[in-house]
Amino acid sequence: MKSAAALAALLSLAISGSAQVKLPPYTRQVLPNGVVVVMMPRADLPLITLRAVLRGGAESDPPQLAGLSSVTAELLRRGSAGRTADEFSETLDFLGASWQATSDDQSTQVGMEFLSKDLDRALGLFADALLRPSFPEAEVKKALAQRIDSSKAAKDNPSSAIGYYFRPFFFGASHPYGRLVGGDELSLARIERGHIVGYHRRMYAGGNLILIAVGRFDVDALAPKLAAAFGSAPAGEAYAWAQSPPPSRGSSARLLLIDKPDATQTYFQIGQPGINRTSPDRIPLLLVNTLFGGRFTSMLNDALRVTSGLTYGATCRLEQNRLTGGIVISTYTRTEATEQAIDMALDLLKRLGERGVTAEQLASAKAYLKGLYPTQRLETSDQLAEILKDLEIFGLGRSEVDELFGRIDAVTVDTANAVARKYYQAGGLTFVLLGNAAKIRAAADKYAPDVREMAITKPGFSPP
Repeated sequence: MKSAAALAALLSLAISGSAQVKLPPYTRQVLPNGVVVVMMPRADLPLITLRAVLRGGAESDPPQLAGLSSVTAELLRRGSAGRTADEFSETLDFLGASWQATSDDQSTQVGMEFLSKDLDRALGLFADALLRPSFPEAEVKKALAQRIDSSKAAKDNPSSAIGYYFRPFFFGASHPYGRLVGGDELSLARIERGHIVGYHRRMYAGGNLILIAVGRFDVDALAPKLAAAFGSAPAGEAYAWAQSPPPSRGSSARLLLIDKPDATQTYFQIGQPGINRTSPDRIPLLLVNTLFGGRFTSMLNDALRVTSGLTYGATCRLEQNRLTGGIVISTYTRTEATEQAIDMALDLLKRLGERGVTAEQLASAKAYLKGLYPTQRLETSDQLAEILKDLEIFGLGRSEVDELFGRIDAVTVDTANAVARKYYQAGGLTFVLLGNAAKIRAAADKYAPDVREMAITKPGFSPP
């Protein structure tokens, strides 16, 4: 597209090789009960973003109770020792505040944004929900029922569903990432109120809690208020991170075929082992993946969408979590073009590993990443809170931001092509195909000697 090309050109002109970004100043302290408090004052808007981060997230879910961390976070606002669910919502609306509660692979995050003048009342609401939830039985049943219905309904949206199938097949049931962050209808049906209460008691403790505040406030005034609100939380223990070997590349490919008889398109993902968030290869690999499938003007999208018209979009996702994740090609095509599209993606993958990238391509990726980073990561208080969360969860320093552009500039063509050869390989791949099995089964057999098949109507997302 012309706009994408124009953007790349503008970015390359606007950003010099010596340009840098800097993380704004922030303070960090630890309360006697173990709560980590990180504060970054900003004077631009009269708002405060307050975020509580709990170590663990989906990896802390018991194997048969996937979704426990996520549903526990959702229920925090459904009633507490001092408020009913309706009273909580009414107070939130009165303040004009926003509320978010989510889980990812390694953390749970509860966030609130409000006007600086409402700090005292908002902080009371926030602490009440985090530390004193009552988890009413009726609200627990309602939340679980809604999530079970949503899990079942997800299968009506193949573009989302295929990712839910890919995760347990790629990582395996015994891996922490082999469970879905939000759970599925099978795991959610096993969760009871007692599980939620026990999880909260164990995980929402001072030794496992990180408080992050970004916005218009005085640090010396806010610090004692946060200490008063959260300093009385039981110390507990910090979550002990799960240990698990990284996904391995098999000696041969394997494939999961999801049968959706009424499908007129085939959705597919192709994965192989990648890196974790602190890998020394993360910067050169991010640049290579940007060129391969991380932006609109990528090799994958140019070939499968722009040139051949086989799809409306093709991407390659580079996962960067605490444990090693995957490098995952994702796209879809009409049923009769399934083999052609997969062959094209595999040919591009092979060519990248064998030929690498050119100096011109690498320069383009550098300009692209450096141009987008400030607006995507450093512009809003919520973005800054996310960075501070990453620094704490992954054990990184502020140099992760302050030295980023220098690290990008330092990547040479030889370095980029070394990681391309190391990570982008055409053997031992994991395939997941979702479509009309009767029409694509022969194509599926072509790509792997180990083919498993399951109907989309089968409960859950785990392979047989």
